[in-house]
Amino acid sequence: MLTLFNQKHIDEFTNTRKGEVKLGECVSVLNPKKTLKEGIQNTDSTFVIFGVPEDIGVKMNGGNGGAHTSFIPAIKAFLNTQQNQFIKGDNILILGYLDFFDDVIDFDASDHERGDLLVKSIDKKVANLVNLIIESGKIPIIIGGGHNNAYGNIKGLSSAKKSPINVINLDAHSDLRRLEERHSGNGFSYALEEGFLDKYFMFGLHESYTPQYIFEKIHNSINLDYNTFEELEVYQVTNFKNELQRASNFIQDNFYGIEIDLDCIQYFPSSAMTPSGFTPQQTRQFVYNFAKNNKASYIHICEGAPVVKNEPTTAVQVGKFISYLISDFIKAKEV
Repeated sequence: MLTLFNQKHIDEFTNTRKGEVKLGECVSVLNPKKTLKEGIQNTDSTFVIFGVPEDIGVKMNGGNGGAHTSFIPAIKAFLNTQQNQFIKGDNILILGYLDFFDDVIDFDASDHERGDLLVKSIDKKVANLVNLIIESGKIPIIIGGGHNNAYGNIKGLSSAKKSPINVINLDAHSDLRRLEERHSGNGFSYALEEGFLDKYFMFGLHESYTPQYIFEKIHNSINLDYNTFEELEVYQVTNFKNELQRASNFIQDNFYGIEIDLDCIQYFPSSAMTPSGFTPQQTRQFVYNFAKNNKASYIHICEGAPVVKNEPTTAVQVGKFISYLISDFIKAKEV
């Protein structure tokens, strides 16, 4: 079910300070007197932020749990961002989150049948909410959760546009694994199979963690393209800026979503944390670059997992970085 934020939640998360204005003092929440559809349609805000705090899809894919723990730290960090000449809160609606807490807490990763049913149920709820937001003329900002939720985002955008759509994905993994039980490694496979996804560019694949059958699948399709992290940062046979442009040329002929899997960032607390990856600055540049195009229709930031590091400040740092990505996306859209 969808748990809606109200003004009390926002006030509790926002630390005010005399002489300053925080985004939390300016953002809006859903009007409690209206239905979900009416509230979203009638808000003056362009951006609608909601969370999908679950890690069932990650565990189904053999990953480490904890992806359900990044949404609240991200919202708290974002609400305590300064409102100034660069960003305004009155164009932002903080909707709430899809609540799967009970299922997350008692989920046994060895129960593939139940996991498949749960992820498919999550798929449906994410897709319906993204569809509603986009049909209402708004732009969803989705904070995960696992990368299994890419499927719901893609289906939601495609359904709203009544056509297959494109995606750019900054990720160490393709998430094009076989059509088996639903999990975080095959969201794009299902989106392709069911006709919601047209062109798909994978930016920064790790060569050591991409099966050969997936490379063959990519090479056999004119609608799939990629580069590898090694090409960019190890062999240096191409460069980041040029590849941003090449990827843009590939997807910008259609509405597209921006997918950010935080496991692509070096040492970032995530479900598949890596010792070798992109920098936070490169990730922010990536978001800003693709968000500037008016065909960019949503952003999904997923797989942050503060609990993988047993340190008290980790949640704050994860939340703060996700907040930077949210702000970069909004600033680019408002240029």
